[in-house]
Amino acid sequence: MTTAIENVKASHILVETEAKAAELKTAIEAGDTTFADAAKENSKCPSGANGGDLGFFGRGQMVKEFETVCFDDTVEVGAVSPPIQTQFGYHLIQITDRV
Repeated sequence: MTTAIENVKASHILVETEAKAAELKTAIEAGDTTFADAAKENSKCPSGANGGDLGFFGRGQMVKEFETVCFDDTVEVGAVSPPIQTQFGYHLIQITDRV
């Protein structure tokens, strides 16, 4: 029996284009930069100053496309999502904890 995820802690990087998000994902996965450094240098969200850290949040607090990734228990903690498009632009999401 699995327990429902109530809260997620995540970081994200918000950029204008899918190509930029894909480029950053490749750099992070290659070890050329860390997720936090990529967020500080590239994210257009104010959370970028904190390495993209959004802290903990529950269901209904983020836009649907973003929330779907965060509460999908098949997305591993620590993994970087593919580019996700929302009304704000393209996000890379890294789940850092689930409770």
